[in-house]
Amino acid sequence: MKEIKQLLDNNKKWASRIEEADPAFFDTLSKQQTPDYLWIGCSDSRVPANQIVDLLPGDIFVHRNVANMVIHTDFNCLSVLQYAVDVLKVKHIIVCGHYGCGGVEAAMGEKQLGLIDNWLGHIKDVYQRHYNDLIALPENKRSARLCELNVKEQADNVRRTTIVKDAWARGQDLQIHSWIYSLKNGRITDLTDAGQ
Repeated sequence: MKEIKQLLDNNKKWASRIEEADPAFFDTLSKQQTPDYLWIGCSDSRVPANQIVDLLPGDIFVHRNVANMVIHTDFNCLSVLQYAVDVLKVKHIIVCGHYGCGGVEAAMGEKQLGLIDNWLGHIKDVYQRHYNDLIALPENKRSARLCELNVKEQADNVRRTTIVKDAWARGQDLQIHSWIYSLKNGRITDLTDAGQ
């Protein structure tokens, strides 16, 4: 329980620092949620959405799962997407993956991992579609390339949802972005129009 107490102590210190810097911060935060961005990212603890784009709480609406997947039968992800688009009226949906993603690397292997294999099957499909291109790369480059391809595939899945199609049909200003984050240097690369 000592570890949990440390988290609660950290929270008190954090809240005190925020209040000291901006006494109205929490009052303002509690009265509104009007982010312009929906972030669909990986659950990996090394990729915290707010921090890596230097935004405050309330500035970005976040959905995270293993390997930043957008699957058309995942009602959790679709509910977040619909709320972000229809209620919050976000202007940007960012699908952000990261190099060194354990989910992507597991999908490239043959090892059975249990229940997660059902989830990783969607990445295996991306791997199979691009197999010839991936296998032509040096082995140490394959995982990184599949991380990029997976991000683009998931952004395409966002575009194909009825939620996004309906928003565009009614003229809502909504853009979809494919990003990849490097754990090695903390930088994001925009794959959206990079021909990646």
